[in-house]
Amino acid sequence: MVALNRETGLKEISGRPKDPAKYPKPKCGVFGEEMIEKEVKPRGNAGRVYLPPDWVGKLVKIIRID
Repeated sequence: MVALNRETGLKEISGRPKDPAKYPKPKCGVFGEEMIEKEVKPRGNAGRVYLPPDWVGKLVKIIRID
């Protein structure tokens, strides 16, 4: 890697920012049929979100806001 730095002037970077608080949030755009905003409730070693029964068998996408 040292030779690469000397020849090209490139810097080695890691996959993580130095200050995680300054990490930019991604912008997500999703098209769908319905949207529900809910809070994740604790359940054992995981979290759970309850959805309407007519959503059973449907494809959903979960986006964490905060």
